[in-house]
Amino acid sequence: MKQTKIFLLLAILIFMAAPSGQGTKSAASASAPQAQQSQPAPTIASAVDREISAVEKQVLEAAEAMPEDKFNFTPESLNIPGSEYKGVRTFAVQVKHIAASNYFIWSPLAGDKLPEGLKDGNGHADLKTKADILKFLKESFALGHKAAGTLTTENMLQTPENSKSTRIRLATFAVAHAFNHYGQMVEYLRMNGIVPPASRRQSD
Repeated sequence: MKQTKIFLLLAILIFMAAPSGQGTKSAASASAPQAQQSQPAPTIASAVDREISAVEKQVLEAAEAMPEDKFNFTPESLNIPGSEYKGVRTFAVQVKHIAASNYFIWSPLAGDKLPEGLKDGNGHADLKTKADILKFLKESFALGHKAAGTLTTENMLQTPENSKSTRIRLATFAVAHAFNHYGQMVEYLRMNGIVPPASRRQSD
């Protein structure tokens, strides 16, 4: 009799626990779609835009880290024995080159005209202050975000007007190009005893 009571008690406990478990499972199942809905599905436009944001952050922080009185620095001024820095771009022109190239590469994607007076990859010669150069840089990346927004899986392999490259090639090449010159900016900062912001975060 005692064993029968124990068996019945266990049966009741299992029976009572079953609905509770199902309710928890149902609640989890109900919340899962909501969690998925809160994050929009990635697109070619959002993926490229994320890459643009990444390089934009690195370049902009490096440019802001260089003091204005060092903006015209070039390694040529260090006179390092055996070096070959004659005629290389100054830090300011490195930054302007990234911005100008952004315009040349992304304008066909966005359908925008080049800024008035922009004729080559070194940017406007009259941009001399740190504030003006940073403004030029920021505006060029704003164009990049606009250009990324035009990308779709249907048009990414199309060639925009006045270009010989596909839309996806233009969008991604600008990112690669900016990272290339970011590396040079980092060297210029180091030569002036300045730790690049990205490296500071890693050492924290």
